[in-house]
Amino acid sequence: MEEIEEARVIENAGLEGCAHARPDSDRQVLLVDRETLEAMELRPGVIRENITTDGINVNSLTRGQDLRIGETLLRVSMVCHPCDQMEKIRPGLRRELHGRRGMLCRVLEGGVIRRGDAIERISTAE
Repeated sequence: MEEIEEARVIENAGLEGCAHARPDSDRQVLLVDRETLEAMELRPGVIRENITTDGINVNSLTRGQDLRIGETLLRVSMVCHPCDQMEKIRPGLRRELHGRRGMLCRVLEGGVIRRGDAIERISTAE
């Protein structure tokens, strides 16, 4: 993963060019907050998140929460549970990330997201 200045997000799919972008999936975009990464001494992108946030506790978001980021509208769909791939990054990381791996979202409206775009909570969860 690499940090970029902007990304095009495709409605009902995910980030353009992302190998994990899938139509009709609840796993289209992964959000992880910078604060969690820093606390675990991880650099942005290393745990394969699509968007690294700053100043919002991603793990406190709830299913059904809509978020406006740049031109896009995302809906939080589920907690991302750490997989075995985390062990390749650092032994024990899967366990360390339990409950802190971030939240997965569906793309309701596509568009461009740019570095520094604000994240606005549009609605409350279900």
